[in-house]
Amino acid sequence: MIILFIRRMAASFGKLQNHTLELQEGLNIIQAPNESGKSTWCAFLTSMLYGINSRERDKVDSIADKNRYMPWSGTPMAGRIDCLCGNDELTIMRATRRSSAPMGEFKAIYAGTGDSVPGLTGLNCGETLLGVSREVFERSAFIRQAGLTITPDAGLERRITALITSGEENASYSEATRLLKKQLNRRRHNKTGQLPQLDSQLEDARRRLAAIQDLEAQLAACTQEITTLQQQEAALTKELALHDQWTSHQKQQELADAEAAAAHSTQVRDSLRTELTAQQIPESETIARLRGAIVNLETVRKSVEKARSERDAAMKALLRAEAAVNESPFAGQTPERAHREAANPPQAKTSGIAPILAVYSAAATLVAAIYFKYPNLPDRPALLFIGLPLIVLSAILSTLLNRRARRKAQNAALIKRFRTADMTQIAALADTYSQLCASRDAAQSELEKRSTVADTLYSTLSSNEQGILLEVRRFAPTAYDIPTADALLRSCAQRRQELIRAEAACRENALHCDILRRQLSAAPHDPTPTARPTGDQNQLAQQAEQVRFTLAAARSKADQLTGRLHAMGDPAALDATISATEKERAKLEAEYNSIQLALETLDSANTALQNRFSPTLGRRTAEIFQQLTNGRYSSVVLDRSFHLSAEPTGDSVYQDAQYLSAGALDQLYLAVRLAICELVLGQGTPVPIILDDALTNFDDERCATALRWLKEESKHRQIILFTCHNREAEFFAGDSEVSVQRLTNSSQVI
Repeated sequence: MIILFIRRMAASFGKLQNHTLELQEGLNIIQAPNESGKSTWCAFLTSMLYGINSRERDKVDSIADKNRYMPWSGTPMAGRIDCLCGNDELTIMRATRRSSAPMGEFKAIYAGTGDSVPGLTGLNCGETLLGVSREVFERSAFIRQAGLTITPDAGLERRITALITSGEENASYSEATRLLKKQLNRRRHNKTGQLPQLDSQLEDARRRLAAIQDLEAQLAACTQEITTLQQQEAALTKELALHDQWTSHQKQQELADAEAAAAHSTQVRDSLRTELTAQQIPESETIARLRGAIVNLETVRKSVEKARSERDAAMKALLRAEAAVNESPFAGQTPERAHREAANPPQAKTSGIAPILAVYSAAATLVAAIYFKYPNLPDRPALLFIGLPLIVLSAILSTLLNRRARRKAQNAALIKRFRTADMTQIAALADTYSQLCASRDAAQSELEKRSTVADTLYSTLSSNEQGILLEVRRFAPTAYDIPTADALLRSCAQRRQELIRAEAACRENALHCDILRRQLSAAPHDPTPTARPTGDQNQLAQQAEQVRFTLAAARSKADQLTGRLHAMGDPAALDATISATEKERAKLEAEYNSIQLALETLDSANTALQNRFSPTLGRRTAEIFQQLTNGRYSSVVLDRSFHLSAEPTGDSVYQDAQYLSAGALDQLYLAVRLAICELVLGQGTPVPIILDDALTNFDDERCATALRWLKEESKHRQIILFTCHNREAEFFAGDSEVSVQRLTNSSQVI
């Protein structure tokens, strides 16, 4: 079932909102300006046939189709295609039920009956109706301006291979090569793969086997060393036993001597105890306490001397303070009274101006008496005139002279007492006097405190001396002073030390005897040796200890070697593993060589197929390219990877396709595409060809040539050409065999 042609398309897809596009058989020219939906219609047709990959994700340089063509109106993505397949009219519908699966709901029915088309699903729709996979369709019949170049594809390769070989489409050189290389890399790829892993396992197993053999050799040497050390230990133990017997005999003699020494020290101790008891010698603690008290007396005596010295210094300070107070002009007064006197000094008597004042007073009195006694006196007004000023002058002069005399007398009195008449200095003398009185009082208090301390210390010293002497006279009646008592206490201490040493000697001798008895009781009671053993016992003991240490180390090493041997496994099992691994490696190595040979053979076969494939496709491409370029190029060469070279007419040198102009290169790629369509999609019923702005870079002349070729080809298959130019529509103006439609930006047919 192959699509003969598409009759009608209806889409809610991207910017297309419930838009329809009616198509005819043969050549269809769809003219529309940019951004009017031409590419969207092409993407819609591909999505309707092959579906939308819901797993595709947006990338930095591209947007996934499921997001790119989401309807702008927000409605679910959906579409419909009415087409003719053989003798059947089919309607293909896709809709979106879940946002995660756009266009995921598929339905294909017969237009006349509404029955579902059996075996046609959303997954196999495109391949069933077009006979090719999506990759082959996009590399052959779907021709876009941005996708004119041809890239290799396994499906396209299988299709072409089928044309030039047996007709089967299950053989692909690239797929077979990829699978063989995968198997080759599985066995060896750089340092990875099965062979390197087996090499690593072999190396590890051989290393472990060598390590086991080395450990076994070490264990044998260690066992031999243990046997030798055990023999040395037995010989040294036997020789040390003889030394122990001799030592035991010597210790018995030493015990007898120690017991005799212990008895003598006990006798000396008992004798000293008796003497000390008879002489009433006090205990060591009493002697030490009394001697300590005598030592403390010296400390107290020094404290008494220091206190008396400090008392005398306080006495001298007090005398100096009292002398300073007595030298002050305020001596004998309290500080408060001195401050009051400095603030209000006593007034001095003014007897020096009395005669003058008496003369003036007498004159004033005389004038007053004459004035009042003789009222009829002719010159009475003149007398009043003379008398009144005299009286006033007398009063003023009396006042001034009295004040001056009083101030002079007062200054003289202050200078006589304080040696200054400045009241500020007198106040300072009062402050100094107050400070001197305070210093005197402090010195008096310090003297009293120092006197009390000195008296207390002297009393303590006397009391302690009497107490010590009274206690010493209890056992030494001749002790009447401290030096005598100290000498007697020293003698008593020496006697007590003699007793202590005697008691210590008793204890040491008893302990020595006890140790010797224990040693003799633990030693075996062997017969006394007849002769002293040869050799030094200490050296023998050191040798025996060294042998035991070395023996223990050898046994520990043997245990470790044994444990390591057990952990490393059975050598026989390792041998078997190595043999099996070597066989497996040989097998993989043979497979690796076989795969390499297969790759070489496949490459040779591919070269042969390419030699058969390239001329056929190149010849048809050259024919189309020659027509499109009006005979400018006569031959085209392309390899299996679709690398192109073109031969200009009259020139024997092929030019690489990359050296052609942009227009000529697009024409060459279009020729290849059309040739592939004839070879790959031309068998049986040819499928439609869709071109999206594929002629944009063509000049008018070559565009006209291409349009004539497309019209001729449209007699065998439906061709849909989307273009943004007017020239294609104008070229077929009035041609009833070509369907021309003009779309606006809203995708409406004009």
